[in-house]
Amino acid sequence: MGWFEERGGLQGTVAVITGGAGGIGEAVTYDLAANGVRTAVLDIDDKATDRLRETLGERGHDALVRHGDARDPETLSALFDAVDEWWGRVDTLVNVVGGTFRAPFTDTRPKGWDALIRINLTHVLHACSLAVPRMQAAGRGGSIINVTTVEAHRAAPGFSVYSAAKAAVTQFARTLAVEVAPDGIRVNNVAPDYTPTPNMTRISPESELQPERNRVAIPMARAGLVTDISGCVVFLASGLSGYVTGTTLHVDGGTKAAAGWLNWPDAGWQIQPPDTALR
Repeated sequence: MGWFEERGGLQGTVAVITGGAGGIGEAVTYDLAANGVRTAVLDIDDKATDRLRETLGERGHDALVRHGDARDPETLSALFDAVDEWWGRVDTLVNVVGGTFRAPFTDTRPKGWDALIRINLTHVLHACSLAVPRMQAAGRGGSIINVTTVEAHRAAPGFSVYSAAKAAVTQFARTLAVEVAPDGIRVNNVAPDYTPTPNMTRISPESELQPERNRVAIPMARAGLVTDISGCVVFLASGLSGYVTGTTLHVDGGTKAAAGWLNWPDAGWQIQPPDTALR
């Protein structure tokens, strides 16, 4: 057993992953499984769940993969019941499910607000309400990880309700972390910025100028990779982060730190566009 395996303590543990069959969630599932974690996945994409189930089986991983909607409390509860029957323990919960659409707030309506809140906030509450009592009863502690977004920490024109819901997840996690800390349960967030996934590119299609856009807008001058996020999830699930709770890891290439400073071609770092960009 190597240093990471010994210190990480992930081998044989069980993780429930909502939205774990595509994009960021798929990377999270594969990386946890690669570290000996038994994974229980719920995802609304039936083709993605079929593909994930087949691949995990081919690789010899112990996994439970279900097609279903994490926004439905009964479906989510049924997954946890199945985990109880299969393995009798829950050590990690990763909430990946989320989504949005772009529109000025004044063009949106209550039905749209409710949809955004359900997919980005309410399902997190439901999942945590199912995971925490199980972790408490087992007495082994646990780790809850929410995939949020940098938009929870800055203004997001066109995404006002989405950013509000993600900010609510951040504050919920901070508060829950304090409540359950005596039980050895840790609650943290991972906040990516621009990470091209199929869902992301539907909202913001890439163009041939995307590499130049990344160089200007992202201090590390590249888009995020799904494995950038999944690596942080593995860290937060493992014993290496055993004293980390109530915090957010910003997996954003430095955009939150830059706080609006952009690296303009031929002009360098400026918070306002250079004259050449306005001509």
